[in-house]
Amino acid sequence: MSVSQRLILATLSASMLMTILDGSIVTVAMPSIQRDLGFSPSELSWTVNAYLIAFGGLLLLAGRLGDLIGRRTMFIAGNVVFTAASVLAGAATGREVLIAARFLQGVGSALAASVVLGILITHFTGNAERAKAIGVFSFTGAAGASVGQVLGGVLTDALNWHWIFLINVPIGLATVVLALRVVPADRGIGFGAGVDVLGAVLVTSGLMLGIYTVVGIAEHGWLAARTLTLALVSALLLAGFLVRQATAPAPLLPLRIFRSRNVSGANAVQMLTLAAMFAFQVLVALYMQQVLGYNALRTGLAMLPAAVAIGGVSLFVSAPLITRLGARTVLVAGLLLLLTGMAWLTRLPVHADYTVDLLPMMVLIAGGGLVLPALTGLGMSDAEPSDAGLASGLFNTTQQIGMAIGVAVLTTLAASRTGSQLAEGVSEAAALTAGYRLAFTVAAGLLVAALIVTVTVLRRPAAVAGSVSSEALTVAG
Repeated sequence: MSVSQRLILATLSASMLMTILDGSIVTVAMPSIQRDLGFSPSELSWTVNAYLIAFGGLLLLAGRLGDLIGRRTMFIAGNVVFTAASVLAGAATGREVLIAARFLQGVGSALAASVVLGILITHFTGNAERAKAIGVFSFTGAAGASVGQVLGGVLTDALNWHWIFLINVPIGLATVVLALRVVPADRGIGFGAGVDVLGAVLVTSGLMLGIYTVVGIAEHGWLAARTLTLALVSALLLAGFLVRQATAPAPLLPLRIFRSRNVSGANAVQMLTLAAMFAFQVLVALYMQQVLGYNALRTGLAMLPAAVAIGGVSLFVSAPLITRLGARTVLVAGLLLLLTGMAWLTRLPVHADYTVDLLPMMVLIAGGGLVLPALTGLGMSDAEPSDAGLASGLFNTTQQIGMAIGVAVLTTLAASRTGSQLAEGVSEAAALTAGYRLAFTVAAGLLVAALIVTVTVLRRPAAVAGSVSSEALTVAG
């Protein structure tokens, strides 16, 4: 790997670290934010939901715009918006300002994250070096998730919650400076062929409304009139978008991209896997605090072995394995490890011993360090050079949708089981534990479904290693 490639990878990883860090650091500080700004429990969820709606809703559009105007331009713009929004969030003294700042952070994250993988694959052309780069990239994401939980506890306890946002500012400024200096400019394919404005409106509004509906399930219920109505409208908007893409002269999402079994299959597997993995991160943290009585800092430290396991495997093990065995084989192995870990969680006791009941799962979750790099390569495979940003945006979109659905569905199931147990006179700790066990059982089912899709849909090349078509190895423009 050349010096220029290392600098590019460092720049992309810094942006990913900031995005992932921000997603996890907020959860630990939410009680302090609620006390200081007077959020009600339902309002407090919008410190997370506002970010998810903007991030997930804009990724696909942002990825296509990156192809049109240049991925470097989109990447820099996203980091500028995110950094400015972090300043606004850190200075917020009212609920409305903080929620608006979180929405803007989601916008910035979408602009930057939508093109990151497109930039990466165009600058790492060999199978081995691309696999290594993807491993480093995945390690950054895993590290950011758990470091965020630990750092959130430290900053909130030692200073105040404002610093969980202000910590993004130096990272964001450094990322922008590095991007200007080390990421080569690309011209993009331009707007000459026209822009599908109607398609952009349909998909952005459909995705935003869909995520808004999903994150509201926990509060309003599955069969509430509000939930069903919004879900129907979202489905109609997205159906209209697909019809538009089949007929538009310059579609925002050329449907040809789904002809690749690897692209379609990898995105489906990613949604299922991340729905289970992200729910694991949230629910295990809740179990430690609500059942075992851990504080925020101790919870973050207890989750650290999982981050070390995932990060170590993605950084040192995944690349040589993918190069030697192929991404599909490595993906199957990783999913089996994750499934074993999730099955372990289905037997959690009320009075758990960390070493016996939780630490083995933290080790097995290392399967994520195999799954994520393999999926990244497969999800970007077969992309034409003019569609690299689109494929990146699509991959990130299914990632966010999977996480949003996973948290909404599994936390709702857990809460429902807990409520029924409490109604039967079971103790609060036992009722909570029963709810979490149900959620982990469903999460295990999602991983089984991911395994089935992997085996039946994804191709078995000799060595995928995150490869893309030969044309996609050249920077567009």
